[in-house]
Amino acid sequence: MATVWVLGDQLNVAIGALAAADPSRDTVLMVESARKIGSRPWHRQRLHFYLSSMRHFAADLRAAGWRVDYRHAPTMGAGLAAHIAEHSPDRVVATEPNSVAARAMFQRLGVETVASDQFLTPIADFAAWAATRKQLKMEDFYRRQRVRLGYLMDGEAPAGGQWNYDHENREPPPKKGPWPWPAPPVSALDAIDAEVIAALPADSTGEAPTGTWAVTRAQALERLDHFVSNVLPMFGPHEDAMLAGNWHLAHSMLSPCLNSGLLLPGEVCDAVQRAFDAGRVPIASAEGFIRQVIGWREYVRGLYWLWMPEYAHLNELGATRPLPPVFRDSSRTEMACMKWCVGEVESRAWTHHIPRLMVMGNLALIAGVDPGEMTEWMWESFVDGAEWVMVPNVVGMSLHADGGRMATKPYAAGGAYIDRMGDFCKGCRYDRKARTGDDACPFTTLYWDFLLRHSERFVRNPRMGTQVRAAQKLSDADAVRQRAADVLQMLDSGRL
Repeated sequence: MATVWVLGDQLNVAIGALAAADPSRDTVLMVESARKIGSRPWHRQRLHFYLSSMRHFAADLRAAGWRVDYRHAPTMGAGLAAHIAEHSPDRVVATEPNSVAARAMFQRLGVETVASDQFLTPIADFAAWAATRKQLKMEDFYRRQRVRLGYLMDGEAPAGGQWNYDHENREPPPKKGPWPWPAPPVSALDAIDAEVIAALPADSTGEAPTGTWAVTRAQALERLDHFVSNVLPMFGPHEDAMLAGNWHLAHSMLSPCLNSGLLLPGEVCDAVQRAFDAGRVPIASAEGFIRQVIGWREYVRGLYWLWMPEYAHLNELGATRPLPPVFRDSSRTEMACMKWCVGEVESRAWTHHIPRLMVMGNLALIAGVDPGEMTEWMWESFVDGAEWVMVPNVVGMSLHADGGRMATKPYAAGGAYIDRMGDFCKGCRYDRKARTGDDACPFTTLYWDFLLRHSERFVRNPRMGTQVRAAQKLSDADAVRQRAADVLQMLDSGRL
């Protein structure tokens, strides 16, 4: 008799150790660790999603005839020890965990592991590909993925004759409603949800769960069907847009379910491929979404395992500013874009990738926020937070703390970009065109100050050199620096 230990981000009977187990013989172990739950001030919806998904998965397993030992323990190790003392299994086996710390824990506790097939790209396969490259580029990896996996291919060529349709998928938001995107499904909270919510720690942050996030396999499949049938055809054009009056646009919001195992990337991409083959989804939307799943998602995971654990501690730009108060309290700013973005995190534990990268991440970059603090905040605040997701995206993509190993340029921008891709600037008390003066947009001021501060590093960067040289020629450079110092002081004090 074996025990199969299932972690909270491996909730699928079709993967790894659980797929090979026998319900008539083996027992499933699941452990809620008090240490993990109390380790940081998790967002209520983030923690609820994690715990409710685990408990619902255990209930579904029992209903399907599995023996499940679901334990509440001080630590994961204590939960395993109590299980072994009671059940005396011949062996304890698990699917390879999705974090460095969890793998070290399993090794320390003597837990056998089997290779994970929760993702489309085995870690060894990614490492072998990376070893053949002088420089790692997501686009190269993505094209290899398309050929290897067969999505949106016409024989050896990409469907439609192009590998990507980025030029069609970066439109600014529509200037006025009504918006065409249907509201996402909402699930009724049940007794399990109520138990989880009642027991959430007092220091949890954000608003209470409302049923936005799927916590069962059935709910996850419902959301997948809703997205592919009703939303995916409109996904492409405005996937980089931001609207104060519409928080979801045409985004799938499936990342929490993918990260927890409630959905698998292959079945998601298969559903998109079928819709495209049936003529129900234009190529630009299908390609834009497939790129996120088989391209960016798998690439980020590959880099995590290639470069960790040292990667999490990189800080090439020497950024040491503590996380400003606005990130934990949207009322601490008059910047309309930041107030909205942080407000969405407070309300739903989620925003799509552009508010994360080009508003909140951008501010952290140009203000010099410590990458470790920014990573921790995003990990604990977002419903789809996971270490393998947040470390590469924050350290590499967002804050350029890796010195360019992941992205060839820092994603720094002033108010002009935010105005072009969103509708926040209209009515904001700050002027996105001004870089000096009391009404100057903090993004615009800090953007030019960032270029001046790091001019020696980036002046020879082919993607940044022109802007750096423009910054060096500013006639008001001293005024920009002074305004930047004032802005950073107000940001630190939570009154910007």
